[in-house]
This record gives sequence, C-alpha cells and structure tokens, in this order.
Amino acid sequence: MGNSYKISIIKGDGIGPEIVDEAVKILDAVSYMFDFTVSYEEYLMGGAAIDVTGVPLPNETITGVLDSDACLFGAIGGPKWDNLERELRPESGLLKFRKEMGVFANLRPAIVYDELANASSLKPEVIKGVDIMVVRELIGGIYFGEPKGRDENKAFNTMVYSKSEVTRIAHTAFKLAMKRGKKVCSIDKANVLDVSQLWRDTVEEVAKEYPEVELTHMYVDNAAMQLIANPKQFDVMLTGNIFGDILSDEASMLSGSIGLLPSASTGEKTAIYEPIHGSAPDIAGQGIANPIATISSVSMMLRYSLDEIEAANTIDNAIKKALGEGYRTKDIAAFDAKEVVSTTEMGDIIAKYLTN
Repeated sequence: MGNSYKISIIKGDGIGPEIVDEAVKILDAVSYMFDFTVSYEEYLMGGAAIDVTGVPLPNETITGVLDSDACLFGAIGGPKWDNLERELRPESGLLKFRKEMGVFANLRPAIVYDELANASSLKPEVIKGVDIMVVRELIGGIYFGEPKGRDENKAFNTMVYSKSEVTRIAHTAFKLAMKRGKKVCSIDKANVLDVSQLWRDTVEEVAKEYPEVELTHMYVDNAAMQLIANPKQFDVMLTGNIFGDILSDEASMLSGSIGLLPSASTGEKTAIYEPIHGSAPDIAGQGIANPIATISSVSMMLRYSLDEIEAANTIDNAIKKALGEGYRTKDIAAFDAKEVVSTTEMGDIIAKYLTN
C-alpha cells in the first residue's frame, strides 16, 4: 500500500457541494489506480457555517484544515447573506481563512484547451496554446494593510509590503518557472508607487538565485493590455494582491469559461485548492454546474501538495479526452458540443477516461 493522505473538505454554498462531490469522485478513482489512500474530514465555512454556527469561519474549521495535508474547497456566498454586517458575511470568513492558513501564494493557471479555442472572445490564433501561471501574493498588500479607515467624507486603505513578503512569493514564482518555460514576468507599478519599487528591487535580488530563469518587468496597465494582445508571451506572471486579483480574472477569461480553471493557495502550513468561480446560487441544485475547474483543482493538489504527479497527469488527460469527445456542460454547450451533460455526468465521463 502506498502513501496515505488526510484531506479536509469545505463544500460551501451554492453549487459548492455539487462540484466538490464530483472532484472527490475523481480523487477516489485515481487513489485506487495509483495505490494511495485518502481520508476526508468535512468542515463548514461561508453561508453554510453562518446558518449552523452564526459565524462564517468556525474555529473548528481552522484547526481541522491546519491538521490536514491539503484542503479541497468549493465556493461560498450568496444573496441570502448579503445583508449581514460586513464582518459576518461569507466573504469576510474567506479573507480570515486565508490569513489563518498562511497561504501567501495564489497559483492561478490560465490554460486554453485546443478543443475550446473557439470559446474565447479572442481569435483562436491569439489564444490557442496559451498556458500561463499567475502567481499572486495573497495575504498582504492593500487588502490587509494598516492603517485603514473611513468617515463621512473620505476613506483610505494602505498598500504595504515588506521585503520578506516579496522574497517568499518571488521564490514561489521562480521555482514554478524552473519546472515550466523558465520565464518570470513581474508585474508592478514602480513608476508611481514606492511599494512597487521595493517589490521590483526585491524580485531582482531573488532572481540572482535562479540564473536559468529569464526575468522581465511590466507595469500593470501594460500587462492588462498585453494579456489581450499577446497572451502567449507569458509563462509565469508574478504580482501583488490587488494587481493579481484583477489580472488573474482577466487571464481566466482567455479560456472562455471560468468553469474550467482551478487554483491553489499555498503556504508553509497547508494548501487550499478551489475553482476560481463563485458559488453561482442562481444555478445551484439544477445539475448544470461545470465541475471541471474543481476536478482540475484536485489535479493541482496531487501535483503541488501530495507529489502524486502521475495521478495528476492522468486527470489532466482525462479532462482533455472528455472535451475532445465533445462532452460539454451547459456553460460551454455552444462550442462544438456533441452532447450536453449534467454535472454528475461530466464527472462520470472524466472518471471513465482515467483508464481509457
């Protein structure tokens, strides 16, 4: 018998339970195929946690996830909880969760499947073959900076980065680049912001430890333009929290559907794997949600946390086979669909192709 892993599960709200169930189905299948075992513990966060405990992030969830090898997370939030005070909303629980977990590096791949090149709003010749990894610093910058405040006439937030925070996220980006195309483009606004100049200087220092990796710099406004004009120029994009929040969403739309793309949030304590999309309460319970992003998140978990590379590759190939055979969920049904399938059916099809 091979290795044994403890995985924490947070299904969350909306379509979260549906898509996580399909991802667990795939993880169970590959664990059997590759002779390792997985045990699960389920925890609450978001609206589901508010309904049961009165708070969006119970202490039990923090303790349980920290005690696991990795966390598979669905999505949280919905209009049911939008009128609560800000600190009690599901989204406040998510920010606190990331901080408590110490997950400082958000990895957001933007991959265009050949079978769905027509799904993007850009021309196929522009986006076909795109394979970008956005590395976003996740627990620093303007979202967490102090001081901050608001009165009747003004409000302010502070964008702060320490050299140590930049150093650790830069190492993450360069290590990923060494396993990819050996290119890092660091995104900042050093022509205007002192904090960005510190970012740039620090990244250049870290780059000296990775002489095989080509480092370039780009201002964030130009990067936003270049992602649309020539996305294939990028391999690893390294950036701070607020810039990364915007650029990773922009990059995700190159694929044509946010239902396709996974993410990882990693740190020294644990790692969280989740789809980039939200809880989509308007389609919850209808069996039409696309589970591919969550299944791909399992692939990232196997690759980056559990070191089960062959199992990760097997999942990636099964997804490509399912798309190549023309199976589509409703969100991508307009693009060369031979058969439109439900959430559960897509999970079953990908599971079948794990061995075919």
